Amino acid sequence: MAELTNIGMTSQSSEDRKHFLIGIISDTHSRLSQATLNIFKGVDIIIHAGDIGAPEILEVLEHTAPVIAVRGNMDGGSWINELPDSRVVKIGKVLLYVLHDLYELDLDPKAGGFNAVISGHTHRPVIKEQDGVLYLNPGSVSYPGYAGQNTVALLQVKGKRLSARFVEVGE
Repeated sequence: MAELTNIGMTSQSSEDRKHFLIGIISDTHSRLSQATLNIFKGVDIIIHAGDIGAPEILEVLEHTAPVIAVRGNMDGGSWINELPDSRVVKIGKVLLYVLHDLYELDLDPKAGGFNAVISGHTHRPVIKEQDGVLYLNPGSVSYPGYAGQNTVALLQVKGKRLSARFVEVGE
């Protein structure tokens, strides 16, 4: 069962607030550049979709914005016991499902009322919509693999409308 996180980042409740900017990152594998932190300046929250590598990565990201994370298949050690395999994140009027490996998705996101599914694992950046659900994989900031570029994503929430874009991360 996925852990539920309800975001309320200001004195306004999350339900009343209509606009959010979310930094999406995955597959850091213990590597995080200053360029990534610069991209995330001003975001409301950061979602890490697993394969973090070391707890220090989350600590550094926390200095930029609150972090919501799930564990990935390469994460190990006792520190990872604090993180769930999947999370449900309610932000404003949208519901996000976060997991590391999309192939392990064991529910129908549309039937579950999810607006988006956020995953990592493949190191391939993907933004696609299917059956009214946004599927977002930010790629990897450490080992881009097939994609050829280190990337993260920015997800904008405006009411119930979502828009996402990739940002290439320089060194």
